[in-house]
Amino acid sequence: MSKMKTYRTALSIAGSDCSGGAGIQADIKTMSAFGVYAMTAITAITVQNTLGVTDVQGIRPDIVAGQIDAVYRDIRPDAVKIGMLFSPDIVAAVADALERNKARNIVLDPVMIATSGDTLIDDEAIELIKRRLLPMSRIITPNVNEARALSGTDDTALQIKALRALGAHDILLKGGDKSSDSGTSTDYLSLEGSDNIMRLSNERVNTANTHGTGCTLSSAIASCLALGMSMRDSVIAAKEYISAALRNGADVTIGHGHGPVNHLFEPRRLEPTNPI
Repeated sequence: MSKMKTYRTALSIAGSDCSGGAGIQADIKTMSAFGVYAMTAITAITVQNTLGVTDVQGIRPDIVAGQIDAVYRDIRPDAVKIGMLFSPDIVAAVADALERNKARNIVLDPVMIATSGDTLIDDEAIELIKRRLLPMSRIITPNVNEARALSGTDDTALQIKALRALGAHDILLKGGDKSSDSGTSTDYLSLEGSDNIMRLSNERVNTANTHGTGCTLSSAIASCLALGMSMRDSVIAAKEYISAALRNGADVTIGHGHGPVNHLFEPRRLEPTNPI
């Protein structure tokens, strides 16, 4: 009898985006694009579309933890991506569940402050993320505003030093090159045990379809880790993937605001059929 095959697996712990471009929905699409079996633990339900978020409701913390426990009892994830956590109680429930299940390959995308500068969770939740989740994560992927909030500085090298002092291991600072005039988009990667800071630059894609890029990048990293790739190679592959998703979705119209990236790269363009 031939040996049964299985999938590499990843768990996304994040909020739901009903418009499909970010959060849990973006994570599932990204993991599937990498051939990884995606599972989810939903932390909040958002009311949003490409024009913005108008409301949000958190899931009961015990239900969030229950989702995580149920997955681990049956299908142990090879990697975990953490996104929006909504409240201090949910942060604590997630941290307890991951510790209880001895989770590995955790990618923490600390969804705390939007690129607009708007704060998405309160100070107590931020402190819990710093104290509980940051040290257990294999890599943390803050954006410019989140890195500033976590470290208290705008200097890249000092941000990395401050995050390490909080217990961070590998660190990817997203959007370190903040110049809008630059033709490239640059992130900074610092691997634990090395004094080098890697500049990872890709050509900047001129598009309004950027909804869910942070979720997509962190999910891509988790997918690559689930596939057994090194952290360096995982981040590089994830950067290449998000760039391709941006390029291939740049001229696709979905909604009336900031549309999503093209997670699967090949949008189907079908002519309308005649109504019956």
